Amino acid sequence: MPGVETVQSQHVLGLDAVKAAPATIFRGLTPLDSYRAVNCLTSAIYYEAGNEPEDGQRAVAQVVLNRVRSQLWPDTVCGVVYEGSERTDYRCQFTFSCDGAMARLPAAASWNRARRVAQEALSGTVYAPVGLATHYHTLAVRPEWSSRLHAVAVIGAHIFYRNPGFNGTPAAFRAVYLGRETQSGPARRVWPTRPVAPVELLAPTYSAPAPAKAAPAIGWTSPAPQADDSLPESTIRPEYRNSGRPLI
Repeated sequence: MPGVETVQSQHVLGLDAVKAAPATIFRGLTPLDSYRAVNCLTSAIYYEAGNEPEDGQRAVAQVVLNRVRSQLWPDTVCGVVYEGSERTDYRCQFTFSCDGAMARLPAAASWNRARRVAQEALSGTVYAPVGLATHYHTLAVRPEWSSRLHAVAVIGAHIFYRNPGFNGTPAAFRAVYLGRETQSGPARRVWPTRPVAPVELLAPTYSAPAPAKAAPAIGWTSPAPQADDSLPESTIRPEYRNSGRPLI
């Protein structure tokens, strides 16, 4: 059922008074649109917060859906998730969509958990602790844009921010979700890869085989030459040497 979920968790550290986003059911126009929305949101949850506790995953899902309802971003789930995925400088909105992370096959159990979180969020369950946040980053970095936004909460390994002024109020999150998901994945399917050794270095070194020894001849072989090939002296007595010659 759609509604705002109040959360008390050791993984959540509130930094600001938050107003939860309005509960919305994100229903696709067709089964294919619904499938794409679930798949795109699942990808964002898995690759951005796959190792996070469930609070961290719900927070990421809520940021994506907050952007869908804001007029500052695309009005589709897949459009928000893969915005900038055509870039080659790693400056897409969600880094996993342009840095090659999606080349890794997801682990089935973790993917199924992320998918369940995505389905609940699309069904209208609002994750209140993240409020109207539309940005986040890991605690390991501090991007330059973070100083221009209002910190909302630390949830898991991420810190979440909302826009200042009108764009950070509930009135700015009234864009209508039309349910037409025309995009199903990142704009660029081939990502830069780590350099590999040239093919010639990977090929085994070839060495010519040693010449085969001549096979021994089968049958008769000539005897080895003698050191002295002269015939031996005749042993016929002199008086019999002319035997057998004609008399004429």
